[in-house]
Amino acid sequence: MLHARIAARALNTPLLVEPSKAMAFLSGLGPRILGRKVDLPDATGVVDTHSAAALPARASILAGGLADSYRQHGEAPYPVVDGIAVIEIAGVLIHRGGWIGQSSGQTSYEGIAAQIEAAASDPAVRGLALEIDSFGGEVAGVFDLADRIRAIRGSKPVWAFVAEHAFSAGYALASQADRILLPRTGALGSIGVVVLHADLSGQLDQDGVRVTLIHSGRHKVDGNPYQPLPEGVRDDIQREIDVLRFLFAETVAAGRAGRLSQEAALATEAATFRRADAVAAGLADEVTDLTRGFAAFRQMLTRTPILSPARTRRASLPHPRQEAMMATENDNEDSPQDVGADVTDVEDGETDAPDDPPAAPPEPSQPPAATAAAPAPTAPQAGNLAELSAQLREAAAEIAEIAAQSGRLGIAIDAAKALRDGTTPEALRRLVLERASAAADARDIVAAPRSPVLPLAKESPIVAAAKRAAASGNRA
Repeated sequence: MLHARIAARALNTPLLVEPSKAMAFLSGLGPRILGRKVDLPDATGVVDTHSAAALPARASILAGGLADSYRQHGEAPYPVVDGIAVIEIAGVLIHRGGWIGQSSGQTSYEGIAAQIEAAASDPAVRGLALEIDSFGGEVAGVFDLADRIRAIRGSKPVWAFVAEHAFSAGYALASQADRILLPRTGALGSIGVVVLHADLSGQLDQDGVRVTLIHSGRHKVDGNPYQPLPEGVRDDIQREIDVLRFLFAETVAAGRAGRLSQEAALATEAATFRRADAVAAGLADEVTDLTRGFAAFRQMLTRTPILSPARTRRASLPHPRQEAMMATENDNEDSPQDVGADVTDVEDGETDAPDDPPAAPPEPSQPPAATAAAPAPTAPQAGNLAELSAQLREAAAEIAEIAAQSGRLGIAIDAAKALRDGTTPEALRRLVLERASAAADARDIVAAPRSPVLPLAKESPIVAAAKRAAASGNRA
């Protein structure tokens, strides 16, 4: 008997396991454990008709149906948190797996595809979060799945949360997200391909076993494990994986558009990166605690801004209700929301200007000579230049992403102007949220026509004084 310890734990002892799972275990691993064929005469009676009917459909590439099976039972094939579908991508990634989620340490591309497509068509889902912890998997199927993830970004935002590891095939999927976040101990990369060849000829000789391969076709048995690998076959395999690596880098560059080129992906030479090195190399966007990153994703998708009571942000835009009324009276003027707005911070105790006009013009400001000279800025240390450069690239990528996301909400943001003005990503994100909220408020406001009964408002005393001063100046 082979694997005696596994047999002792699995056979002739009580188990708390679902019957169909036990049948799958015996059918797949029974012959390997016992060293001979396993007959299951009562196999048809282990799982009743009702249980068999309740089993999920296979995640076929052509037929599909796995996500539909979940919907028929009133369930979604993924957890949803505040409108975000969380899709787990963990363990070894394989092709042709008929299940959703991780099973025995494996996750299938077909199961992930079923979840992705279901979330894309679910009106209750506003964004997708890919929770990835994988060292990679099979080449077959991964690039097609990557293309499907990238296509969904046009309708719903997709963020990738690296739960410690996203290597090789795992990174091929992570790279298709709008944004990649990883923790301080996280690592990703390994943009490369590997093929393992086992030469069993020496072991077979020791065992006195000689294998004869009778084949038709010169390349039919290339790479077989029963004889040493010929040099020509090795060269053919090398050429094949070089092409696959080129396709891998091309797929990564398509997902990381503007942040990592195909040439840069190839230049990594399948290296792995951690923490800030991953961000500096363009393979990730931010190093953060994943729970905080997920909270930021939720806030980005929420139209109502969450502002701190100690510090309030104000944009140089009119109040949304005032702006809506002005738009009806000045049809020929451009909307203030169509142009870039400077963002200013209001410190504690600072309040908005009163609605009534001031009684007198403000006092002139002090001349520049009377003000204290500002201290000269200190030059950055040479050791901090690399870190500063990485921070600037990260901020630029984040601002570009915010501008893209705001465009999907119908809000125009000039990313180049924000970079020139030194606007932080946090301030720009709050501005987008406030504009979205303002647009929602403005739709409910209608400017009332001027009443024929009420008298017209008198001219402002400031305007009248200005007119008199101008008239006297012209006469002089």
